[in-house]
Amino acid sequence: MTEAPQPNSTFSCPTFFILTGIPGLVGVQAWLTLVFGPMYLLSLLGNGALLAVVQTDSTLHQPMFLLLATLAATDLSLATSIAPGLLAVLWLGPRPVPYAACLVQMFFVHALTAVESGVLLAMACDRAVAVGRPLHYPILVTKARVGYAALALVLKAVAIVVPFPLLVARFEHFQAQTIHHVYCAHMAVVELVVGDTGANNLYGLVLSLAVSGIDILGITGSYGLIAHAVLQLPTREARAKAFGTCSSHICVILAFYVPGLFSYLTHRFGRHTVPKPVHILLSNIYLLLPPALNPLIYGARTKQIRDRLLEIFTFKKSQF
Repeated sequence: MTEAPQPNSTFSCPTFFILTGIPGLVGVQAWLTLVFGPMYLLSLLGNGALLAVVQTDSTLHQPMFLLLATLAATDLSLATSIAPGLLAVLWLGPRPVPYAACLVQMFFVHALTAVESGVLLAMACDRAVAVGRPLHYPILVTKARVGYAALALVLKAVAIVVPFPLLVARFEHFQAQTIHHVYCAHMAVVELVVGDTGANNLYGLVLSLAVSGIDILGITGSYGLIAHAVLQLPTREARAKAFGTCSSHICVILAFYVPGLFSYLTHRFGRHTVPKPVHILLSNIYLLLPPALNPLIYGARTKQIRDRLLEIFTFKKSQF
């Protein structure tokens, strides 16, 4: 494994940082590639297959599936923003990362998580309209509006996340060159800063609560409307069918927010009681598990996608 050079106690304008991996697990962290490697592979294959199916099948060019394709593209980008470097650090040991590249990775990780949260909210609103006002759905939810919503989510994420790297870039002196992490997490870099980091900590807290909090409230409200509409249906079969259209989305929401909630709570309130390796492992699971699970959930539970994938594999098998 590559040995990291010893950093200076204080230095100015760093040209690179050194990602050391997971502290306390250096001797065994190579084995973690057997966990995170398959997660990344599932993300690539699963989300790539979903995007290909939606793109090639014109019958899937509908708002619900376009939102699903947006989610798949976001998952693919999020996993790719950290997994290659993460696997390199776990397998090869401490690795240098240019200062600018570290700030860029910081931006993309936070921006893509914000986009994903927004896409889940948009999907919840889509389901609320589909269940609550099915006759008006084709008028209220169109492909053009889905495109505008996706663009708005990207612009919002860029606007609110740009301050993260800018708030770090304003500092000129750092205590160390070594980041005890597997990617350039915002707070892991801020811990190295020499100076008052109150603005960084406050902005990170406010942004986490505002973005995730608002999206969760919106999702909760959408499902409140869905529950109200479902309960108005006359038969149990109709209620089960209406609720079944939302089951995949509920699974995806749980896969995204439950690991994220554990990661956030342990970082904010368990900093002195939860070991740092647990913090890092939870943050990695939060970023890599949803992109790996989402295509499996939608591929298995969405009939149109499942049937299309079976047609593709059956056709290819018949050619041999």
